[in-house]
Amino acid sequence: MIRRIRRIGRYDWERFLGDCAGGLIAALIALPYGLSMAALMGLPPILGVVTSILTAPVTALLGRNPVLIGGTASATVPFIASAVRSQGLGGAAKVSIVAAIFMLVFCVMRLGRHVSKVPPTVVAGFSAGIGAIMFISQLNVLLGVPTPRGGNSLTQLVTVLGAVPRTRFAPFLLGGIVILISALVTRFSPRLPAPLFGVVAAGIAAVVFRFGEPEVGSLQLALPPFAGFSWTPQDVVNVLPEGLTLAFVASVNILLTSRSVEHFRGLHQHSKRADADAELGAYGIANLAAGIFGAPMSVGIPARSVANVRCGGTTRLSNILHAIFLCLLVSFGSGALAHIPLAALAGVTAWMGLNLLDVSTWHRLPKMRYADAGAFLATACGVLVTNAVAAVALGCLIHGLDVVWRKYSASPARMAGEPSVAR
Repeated sequence: MIRRIRRIGRYDWERFLGDCAGGLIAALIALPYGLSMAALMGLPPILGVVTSILTAPVTALLGRNPVLIGGTASATVPFIASAVRSQGLGGAAKVSIVAAIFMLVFCVMRLGRHVSKVPPTVVAGFSAGIGAIMFISQLNVLLGVPTPRGGNSLTQLVTVLGAVPRTRFAPFLLGGIVILISALVTRFSPRLPAPLFGVVAAGIAAVVFRFGEPEVGSLQLALPPFAGFSWTPQDVVNVLPEGLTLAFVASVNILLTSRSVEHFRGLHQHSKRADADAELGAYGIANLAAGIFGAPMSVGIPARSVANVRCGGTTRLSNILHAIFLCLLVSFGSGALAHIPLAALAGVTAWMGLNLLDVSTWHRLPKMRYADAGAFLATACGVLVTNAVAAVALGCLIHGLDVVWRKYSASPARMAGEPSVAR
């Protein structure tokens, strides 16, 4: 208790302003991303924002990682989209609620502790792969070319690069302004909200040069009604397995994102066993609240979490402020927010993706052991071509094979060095 009081006593205006800046930038990133993810699922776009607003206070108060910010993510799209196609909004609510209950079961069974044993190089590879996906996902917006359809991130990258000759100057300039100014401000002072300066500069450039690029536009925020649904015997066959799989994917995503954010912050410490389980419990409770309204599940979002850290967020207040700023931005969307170019927000996401690539780890690759370097590269590339769960499993498999090889290759050497015992 004394330690907690001392921590509160050290909270000052500098940390408060850092939490405000981190929460604001995270909200700016969350707005277009949440809208697009919900639309991909077949849900009303505003529900993608409602997810963040409903779940952020719960995960901030009950979660273990103070700067981990959650929201609607692409990893959950296939599961919820399938439920929406089969049973509408009620189907999305059912599969989300079932997944949230399974996450609480994982918490009670203390299964989250096993994710804390994932090797650091695999976590770094996961972060790098997610960063690459974030950057690639925004390339078509930055270049002003059509959105690639289908395929993994590498095929989408090839498609976008093939359209480079058709690049439009306006979105390229606006996104480039955000990335360039963010890099310069970060170099000058890492604690300043660098992407916010970039967004303001891009907005001014769009007005001065009258580019006429697509903008965020106004939005109407209202708490949706409770999702109506009924359970049938067939749901035992359809919804329960789908909810279990969704819970597993969401749990791995949350815990690995939390680990990668800690890695980004430079903590490089293994989490206590109870911490990971508490994080799953917090997100399970939060997703129950979201599922009641038919809103999609919340999982850890690297872009928002890294933006929060980059801009000075250090405490749970940054997560709560993230939800408050989202409410304010949507409520007053007819103002300044409505005129922010989408290319500028794409530049923010691309900048955060570049940060997650973790250039320092790439520089250390030649000095790493072959197994560590292989696990890092396999995980990073696997995230791009398959999915995060399979990629992490591959990286852990490489580490496991290395441990087995060293153990059994060392045994004959030790036996050869031991003197023979006469019978």
